[in-house]
Amino acid sequence: MKIHWCGTGLSAIPGLRRLLEGDYPVVVWNRTVEKAEAEVGDLTKDIRAFSLEAVAAALEPGDIAVSMLPGDLHVPLATACLEAGAHFVCSSYVSPEMAALDAAAKEKGLSFVNEVGLDPGIDHVLADDLVARLKELAPEAPEVSFTSYCGGFPKVANDFRYKFSWSPLGVLKALRSPSRSLKGGEELHVARPWDAITRYENPLPGAEVFEAYPNRDSVPFIAQYGFDESWQVQDFVRGTLRLDGWSRAWEGLFREIETLTGPEGDARLREISDGLWDSHAYDEGEADRVVMFVRLTATSGGKPVFDQAWAMDASGKPEGSAMGRLVSVSVALAIEALVASRLAPGVVTASNAAEEIFAEDIRREWLSEVEDMSDVLERIDYLS
Repeated sequence: MKIHWCGTGLSAIPGLRRLLEGDYPVVVWNRTVEKAEAEVGDLTKDIRAFSLEAVAAALEPGDIAVSMLPGDLHVPLATACLEAGAHFVCSSYVSPEMAALDAAAKEKGLSFVNEVGLDPGIDHVLADDLVARLKELAPEAPEVSFTSYCGGFPKVANDFRYKFSWSPLGVLKALRSPSRSLKGGEELHVARPWDAITRYENPLPGAEVFEAYPNRDSVPFIAQYGFDESWQVQDFVRGTLRLDGWSRAWEGLFREIETLTGPEGDARLREISDGLWDSHAYDEGEADRVVMFVRLTATSGGKPVFDQAWAMDASGKPEGSAMGRLVSVSVALAIEALVASRLAPGVVTASNAAEEIFAEDIRREWLSEVEDMSDVLERIDYLS
């Protein structure tokens, strides 16, 4: 068995080094071999030039391919794994094309593991913990509200209230994406994030305020998190956190992005991305910061019966960014569980709690690792 780790960008290195230092049999693949050698050449000499064809040719039954590549390469690599009888791991959301591989993967006994990074990933584990605690309490037909927010930004705030670790194009495209969540028991559809920015107070000491907005489609996660059918879900949102003042600093960008359409709009978005990369990229060695807050509340008979939250705050260190540490070490933890045959076959994620694909003991271990990676990881009980 070999682990084929594909991609050695900024968010990949800590997890890759963990596996190499743990003497796992890892083959490192990167488009530029020299860049990979600079990052992990002290730990391995098995570094190869990446191409999909080269990795596919090297895969053998029982191997694991890890995609830390651009999103459009996840499914092609997973398809190559299916043909070779190999497992697959990545940190990204499950796309419809990835989900379509579920039956074939199950038939071959292969695990295609997704959503095991930071967000998605760690947020799922924190949510699962809170859901399990509410189920243990077993209130009668409670009204339930859930929020899960995550954000990454410079540890020392700049005027732009944000910096980029890689091409800004992905962030800009996300700003053009609609979202769906629940508010007051009704679906809330938002065309653009800046139409739904709210104030969010840090539950940790310090009276810090963030800006929050919903992203993507939150609603399917009600089922994926295993919410009980008796729960009356009032609010349910998964979203993004930004530093206070972000919306003011980006106001001009919002106005222009809203006008962009068609091929010309896409070309202009790339121009904007290039300009932002030149002016607002992280400086070498500059510390980032990642925060995550996941909260679940319930009332029964008009009285609060449950109100708990997980709060995480992590800063970059000289040896690497907080974002890279939290994403890639989480991926490595999933790989370790897969090597130990602790994950089910099929397309699985860290949010498959309803099917108990990620067993409780794995989630406990993951929480312990997240605590080690964070400056603060604290569960808050507002009713205690």
